[in-house]
Amino acid sequence: MILVGLFFPTWTPRIAGENSISELGKIEINGTKLAVMIRGYQKDNPIVIVVHGGPCCSEIPYIRKYQESLEKEFTIVHYDQRGSGKSYNFFEDYSSLSPSLLVEDLIELSSLISKRFDNQKIILMGHSFGTYISMQAIAKEPQIYEAYIGIGQVADKIISETDNLYYCIEQAKLQNNQSDVSYLESLQASIVAGEIITPRDYVRKYGGAARQINETKDMMEGILFNPEYNLLDAFRYSLGVIRFQDGLMKNQSEIPITHLVQNVDIPIYFVMGKYDHMTSTSAAKEYFDVIDALQKEFIIYKNSAHYPQLEEKETFYQWMCDIFVK
Repeated sequence: MILVGLFFPTWTPRIAGENSISELGKIEINGTKLAVMIRGYQKDNPIVIVVHGGPCCSEIPYIRKYQESLEKEFTIVHYDQRGSGKSYNFFEDYSSLSPSLLVEDLIELSSLISKRFDNQKIILMGHSFGTYISMQAIAKEPQIYEAYIGIGQVADKIISETDNLYYCIEQAKLQNNQSDVSYLESLQASIVAGEIITPRDYVRKYGGAARQINETKDMMEGILFNPEYNLLDAFRYSLGVIRFQDGLMKNQSEIPITHLVQNVDIPIYFVMGKYDHMTSTSAAKEYFDVIDALQKEFIIYKNSAHYPQLEEKETFYQWMCDIFVK
């Protein structure tokens, strides 16, 4: 049974229709093979490439649960980044893995997808760490992209983490949890100095990660029961997180996106959950305010935390249609 689970063929369920697309496979990109899933009811609909966060946290195992409506109006492309999930290739040399290499991968993937679909420009949607990669891509090669959507947008680390900490302390006080208050207050100096981040188990405990969904349960159920992943892919996923997540997070902290990108030549939209304290909404707004862009809009979803596109999926779907469906 274990062998069957490890090597069971993977696929993504078919979407009916002569002009539909539902593919899961690998594409050669910059000397590596990336797992790519493409789904949509009409191939000539606007193309969205989604750049997952984490780092190393694929959305492919569970995302169909949340994007069925979007698939009717858009062609949605998900991919596992180099060294992540299904794109973790055993025996590959990952010594050069860095955010800049992930940016190069994204640009090449975007070009290939655009050419495949009649040179359409790409709507680029980054989430969390994926916004760090995506913002650099649109700054380097804006001509490939129609627009950028930053969900759970990263910004200045110290501003964000300090805000996250104060939020957790405030919530602990409201719940009269003095032991949590004392512990979190003891971290303040280290967080303000940029040495550590607000512990994510406390952020989750106090509703700063998700409020309308259980993202951890979704991921586990997706990996175990959905056809896009098998047990070998789950093993790849775990190895990617263990080997590369901390290093990529350190890279992001050492060279903040606020230093890398201040000007973009395409429309940008920051979509944030009001209660997001994985990537602070107020820190994202500070960054948004200084960006020079062709067009920009900052949107807050009032019932969400770090996953507004999933927590309020129907509202997000309607917004996407209003903006991008002609």
